[in-house]
Amino acid sequence: MADDEGRRTGVLLTNLGTPDAPDAAATRRYLAEFLWDPRIVSLPRWLWWLILHGIVLRVRPARSAHAYARIWTREGSPLLVISRRQHAGIQTALAEDFPQAPIALGMRYGNPSIAAAMDELRAAGVRRVLVLPLYPQYSSATTASTYDAVEAALATWPQAPELLKVTHYHDQDWYIDALAASIRRAWEAQGGSRFLLFSFHGMPERTRKAGDPYYDQCHDTVRRVVERLQLPGGQWRLSFQSRFGREQWLQPYTDETLKELAQSGMREINVICPGFSADCLETLEEIAMLNRDLFLEAGGERFDYIPALNDDQEHIAGLAGMIRSYLS
Repeated sequence: MADDEGRRTGVLLTNLGTPDAPDAAATRRYLAEFLWDPRIVSLPRWLWWLILHGIVLRVRPARSAHAYARIWTREGSPLLVISRRQHAGIQTALAEDFPQAPIALGMRYGNPSIAAAMDELRAAGVRRVLVLPLYPQYSSATTASTYDAVEAALATWPQAPELLKVTHYHDQDWYIDALAASIRRAWEAQGGSRFLLFSFHGMPERTRKAGDPYYDQCHDTVRRVVERLQLPGGQWRLSFQSRFGREQWLQPYTDETLKELAQSGMREINVICPGFSADCLETLEEIAMLNRDLFLEAGGERFDYIPALNDDQEHIAGLAGMIRSYLS
């Protein structure tokens, strides 16, 4: 696309990333990059380097590789496969109005990297870049870290482009409607509604106290979906998963909530993860496998995970519409 000043605008789609293969070597490379990000672990660099290389990367890669192997497909990592489908779907949706707008896909960690995606846009001659991290809720550990990587990539550009940044879309009507529609489809398929648990990726409690809006945006998303579905208060809860380390994270915790619900007599449950735009390790293995087992072992009888929006038609249309509003 060429705007009024003849400056071509490109789009950068990003997500978290994934190892290149479900083995210990590839997972170690991925974790080394991921865990070295000061947005993820903020300990003094010298101290964290000793812990990371002396302990974490000696133990965790094999365990994580086993988890990835449980969800890996013939096409590859689910997150990357779905992200590529989203990329293709958005390109198709925008083709009529913006046939010349280059759209690149980059992962914050692993491949294809944000640096490689930015090189692709640079080769296309863009003078302006719309950065769209596919995280509905803003978090310093995800959204801000993405911007860090974009700025680092621009260090090699002789003339940096203007950046347009999408910080969040947790409260946009199209996103809320798409979530509500996916829940209704699940209920129709299973023959009726069930208790609904909204599970979001966790983060240390200290980040909330420091002013990160993630916690509040998660609650705002759920409030809007609950209103759209007209759910009574006793038919849903919100929780946080994927905690790491010994410090306190956002509560209530998903695993403890599921055990509590089962032990209190809850027999059937649906779990949805609205913070993930694409299914990945945290949804397919942690929620749909590990947490499912926790619920059933605690006395539950039926556990169904409602998939992420992925490349669902409504999701792609909503993302494309949001991009279109920026490009216009």
